Amino acid sequence: MQLIFERSREGRRCALLPTSDVDIKEIPAEFLRAQAPKLPMVSEIDLSRHYTELEKQVHGVNDGFYPLGSCTMKYNPQVNNEMAGLPGFANIHPLQDEASVQGALELLHTTKEYLCEITGMDEMTFQTSAGAHGEFGGVLMIKAYHESRGDHHRKKIMIPDAAHGTNPATATMAGFTVVTIPSDENGHVDLEKLRAEVGPDTAGLMLTNPNTLGLFDPNILEITKIIHDAGGLCYYDGANINPIMGVVRPGDMGFDVIHLNLHKSFSTPHGGGGPGSGPVGCKNILAPFLPKYNVVKEGDKYRFDNSEQSIGMMKGFYGNFLVNVRALSYLMTLGAEGPKQVAENATLNANYMMEKLAHKFDVAYPGICMHEFVVTMNRVKRETGVNALDMAKGMLDYGIHPPTMYFPILVGEALMFEPTETESKETMDEAIEIYLELYDKAYSDPEYLKNAPYNTPIKRPDEVGAARNPKVRYIFPEN
Repeated sequence: MQLIFERSREGRRCALLPTSDVDIKEIPAEFLRAQAPKLPMVSEIDLSRHYTELEKQVHGVNDGFYPLGSCTMKYNPQVNNEMAGLPGFANIHPLQDEASVQGALELLHTTKEYLCEITGMDEMTFQTSAGAHGEFGGVLMIKAYHESRGDHHRKKIMIPDAAHGTNPATATMAGFTVVTIPSDENGHVDLEKLRAEVGPDTAGLMLTNPNTLGLFDPNILEITKIIHDAGGLCYYDGANINPIMGVVRPGDMGFDVIHLNLHKSFSTPHGGGGPGSGPVGCKNILAPFLPKYNVVKEGDKYRFDNSEQSIGMMKGFYGNFLVNVRALSYLMTLGAEGPKQVAENATLNANYMMEKLAHKFDVAYPGICMHEFVVTMNRVKRETGVNALDMAKGMLDYGIHPPTMYFPILVGEALMFEPTETESKETMDEAIEIYLELYDKAYSDPEYLKNAPYNTPIKRPDEVGAARNPKVRYIFPEN
């Protein structure tokens, strides 16, 4: 398809602005561009067709099954978008005085109370704008805590090998040394290896439970105790909270600080890169170090609290506010028992699909899983030459978004499935039938899968080349 710049024709317009009814002020020359920006010039019908064509070339949860592991790409009720569109929320300005946005502050405070109850935390800020951003904030809080006590020697963060890839990156950005803790034969943290690495230089642990294998670690209380006994703190990556919310709380597992992905588990569509919200919650010992700004209630009024020990602002203003509106709408709709039902249905769906696929596929870690599970294509690759990428490409012709591929890295030729609680049994049965058909195809006609997909706008691009040499801007032809 053509880019919007390729559709552009000099002099075309798609908007008519009314005559200004206020005086026009000249902008000082030092603030003006040397040249006008090269904006596309298109008619309204061309613009409409352009975005409609783009829409048809992407796959979203409204288009079909979307089992992307560890990303919780579930359907989000439209009522939550309608709440975010209310003028009293959508039209406020971040520079307004606190007295003029008391309703918005009350919303943040109420959302904080709900999420603290779900996570077992005491305080929370919504200033951080996404999951990895929240991770960074949480780890900086751990660093600030140790430095406030004079423990400048605590430089190591323990991270299991089944962690999300952002965890070691976050710890490194915060100035820590990452110590990778291997998993045992059951996919859980190896306790003896953890004990061997922990010591007086341990700052903390970063961990999600259930982990990226979809397994709930039965030794979680012992894991957090090992860290605490060494004087470290425990950070919980909240990306995988969907299957446990309302059932068990990270704060009760021994975690001191947590981030949540509101755009995963709490109802904001996040395909295509946004928007996101990664609020950071913590126990009271870390509350003074929370990023600015934290909403507090005094009497019947709300205000932003700015602790002198705060790690400071993580981004401009107060976070992605309308994502928080959606989250509160979602939680109020679910009610007190709703989050538990979400978790139980997500876990049920994952186990149902895993059990059905296990008749042919090799499950990396058999047994009860939580929200997701991992199959390995190692045997199929040896016997047919068809790998995980080939299988994923084959799914595209059936209108199914592929699961996560080649992650976690401790499983060879991995495919990670997360069907989520919003999928019906009928949808999962249809997807399971397709997966089993593709499995048989790997043995009966492997070349078919090695050349798939056949019916998509783009077949098999040079993915390595695209990653290493991305074209992220339009180069205008020389006249």
